[in-house]
Amino acid sequence: MSADQDQTRKVAELLEGQRIAMLTTRALDGTLTSRPMALQEVEFDGDLWFFSEADARKLTHVAADPQVNVTVGSGASWVSLTGTARVVRDDAKKRELWNAGVEAWFGDAEPESPGVALLHVEATSAEYWDSPAAGSRRSSASSRRRRPGSATPAGRTSASTSSAGRRARGHAPR
Repeated sequence: MSADQDQTRKVAELLEGQRIAMLTTRALDGTLTSRPMALQEVEFDGDLWFFSEADARKLTHVAADPQVNVTVGSGASWVSLTGTARVVRDDAKKRELWNAGVEAWFGDAEPESPGVALLHVEATSAEYWDSPAAGSRRSSASSRRRRPGSATPAGRTSASTSSAGRRARGHAPR
């Protein structure tokens, strides 16, 4: 198993059992806005899914600037994912992810209702802080589209993207 797969598996372990995440978007005026969102129970492979009302302000934010941050924390571990979000209106995907919690939130709505949308976040990097018995540990992972690089003095890894040429930190999550 590669280091990239190990990092993705570690993030997946830390996300397992988590129910609520904080989603941060950039408002049209540039202000960062965060709100709690229910994580959908899907095996983490670098993607996160959320249900939303189709006319929600966060979807307007994502349409203007798809770069988002998602944070999840508990008493022992914390995960911060950066990624690209997009609105998904696919009825089959909504039916696949629909559950009792979503049904309770939306009331009488059905997955096919035009007022129901999905928000798909494709993680491009992740950082996590884990508190095993030996003490706290901080690590990072970057997009599956990024190649591992050399270690930096802070113990992090630096890599550059193959397409955009931007600098990133960490290892690929898958």
